[in-house]
Amino acid sequence: MIRILSILMGFIFLAIAAAGFYVNSIWQESTTASSEMFIVPKGKGLNWVADELERKKIIPNANIFKLYQRLKYNEATVKAGEFDLSKSLSQAKLIEKLNRGDVIAYQITLIDGWSFKQFKNHLSKEENLISKIADMSDKEILAAIGAENSHPEGLFAPETYFYQKGDSDLDILKRSYVSQQKILANAWKNNRNKNETLKHIDTPYKALILASIVEKETGKESERETISGVFYNRLKVGMKLQTDPTVIYGMGERYKGNIRRKDLTTDTIYNTYTRYGLPPTPIAMPGKASILAALNPKKTDAIFFVGKGDGSHYFSKTLKEHNRAVAKYQLGR
Repeated sequence: MIRILSILMGFIFLAIAAAGFYVNSIWQESTTASSEMFIVPKGKGLNWVADELERKKIIPNANIFKLYQRLKYNEATVKAGEFDLSKSLSQAKLIEKLNRGDVIAYQITLIDGWSFKQFKNHLSKEENLISKIADMSDKEILAAIGAENSHPEGLFAPETYFYQKGDSDLDILKRSYVSQQKILANAWKNNRNKNETLKHIDTPYKALILASIVEKETGKESERETISGVFYNRLKVGMKLQTDPTVIYGMGERYKGNIRRKDLTTDTIYNTYTRYGLPPTPIAMPGKASILAALNPKKTDAIFFVGKGDGSHYFSKTLKEHNRAVAKYQLGR
C-alpha cells in the first residue's frame, strides 16, 4: 500500500512538474508584435484587457493570460494608458509591462509669460489630449479645477507637463493650477517675512500680479530682481508704474502690435499710465523665477529703465538720465 501511494505521489509530482514546465514555456513564448498602439481605457479591467489582446492576436489564449495575472498579481493592477507593443516580448514580460504601467508618455510645454488665452490655444492643438475646455467658459474652467478666483490670469504654472493617452486638457490645467499655488505659497512663506520693503505687496495675490509684470518686462534673466526693485521704488514714492505690458493687456483684441500715444492715455483698469498702483489681476503667467523676484526686489536707487534693444535695460536714477537713455537707445540720437 505504501509502495502504491509512493508511486501515485511520484506520478502527481511529475504531472505538476510537467504542467509547470508547460505553463512556464507558454509564458516564455514571444507575443505577436502589433503595428498599432495598445490602449487600455480608464476603467477597463483584466477581462477586457485579456480578451482584447487575444482579439488582436497579440496573445494566443486570454484565459491562460487571466490565470497567470491572478496568480502573480491581482486583477486590479493592470494600468490604464497607451502601451507600445511593436516589439515581440514574452507573455511574462508583457504582464510585467502592463502591471508596471510602462505607458507611452507625451509632453506639452506652457511658456512663461503666456496669457491664459495662449495656454488654452496651445492645449487645443495637442492632438493626444482629450478636449474638454473648448466649450467651457473661463468661469466654468476655474470651477472645474477647484479655483476660488474669478479671473484665470496668472494662476497656472508655465512648465513642461508629461501626460498619457486618456488625459485631457482640463487635467493639464488642474495640474498647472496646483503647481502654481504651491510655488506661490512656498515663495510667500519663505520670503515674505525677511523683506521689510514689501509693505506695498501685502498678499500673495499682489505678489503674483507684480510677478506677472516682471515676467513681461524681463528680457534678461539677471535683471529680474532689479526690475522688481524699480517697481517697488515707484510704489514707494507713489509714482505710477507706467509699464507697457499692462496697457497691452488692457487693450485686448485692439492691440495690433504697436502702442500709440493714444493707447497710453486711453484709460482701462489695466492702464498703469492712467492709474496708480497695481492692476487688478496678473497680466500673464509668471514663472517661478519672476515670483521669487517679486518677493526679493533688489535694493536699487533706479526708478526708470529703458530697453537697449538686445533684451537688456538701462536703469536710471533721475528723469534727466532716463531721457538721455531713451534718446540713445530708443531714438538713436
